[in-house]
Amino acid sequence: MSYIDRPLLESAVYSNWIDYNGHMYDAAYAHVFSLAVDRLMTTIGIDHDFRERHHYTIYTLETHLRYLKEAYGGQEIKVAVQLLDYDKKLLHVFFVMENDAGERLATSEQMLLCVNMKERRSTPFPSSIVTSIEDLAKEQEGHAIPSEAGQKIGIRRH
Repeated sequence: MSYIDRPLLESAVYSNWIDYNGHMYDAAYAHVFSLAVDRLMTTIGIDHDFRERHHYTIYTLETHLRYLKEAYGGQEIKVAVQLLDYDKKLLHVFFVMENDAGERLATSEQMLLCVNMKERRSTPFPSSIVTSIEDLAKEQEGHAIPSEAGQKIGIRRH
C-alpha cells in the first residue's frame, strides 16, 4: 500500500465545524488541511521535539482549496497527501479530503517552506528531513499528478 493511499489524518466532523447551512463551513475545511500539514511535518520528522531542539518549522506560503462536496456533522473524514515536487527549501503537496464512502470532499494544493525560527528566514531542510522527504517521494513514484493540481482560478470564457 502506498502512502498516498493511507490516510495522513482521520477525524469526525465536529458540531462546531457546522455552519448555518447545515454543513461544514469553509474555514473548517482549511482547519482540517492545516492539521494535515502538522501531521505531514511529524511524518517527515519535524515534530515538537525536533522544532524545540533545532528551531526548524514549516510555513504555508500558498494554498488553493477546492470545495467539492458537503461534509456533515458526525461524518468521518480522512485526508491523504501526495508530494508533487520538492527542492532544498520547498514542498509542493496536494491533500485530498474524503468521506468514509471514499468520495472526495475537498482538495488543497499547497506550497510549504522550511523556516529557521532563530533567524526567521527560509532555509534548506536539514539532512535528516531531506532523507524523509526523499523516502516519501520514492514511495509515491509513479502516481499521476492530480488533474486539479496547478489550476488557476478564474471565470472560463468560451
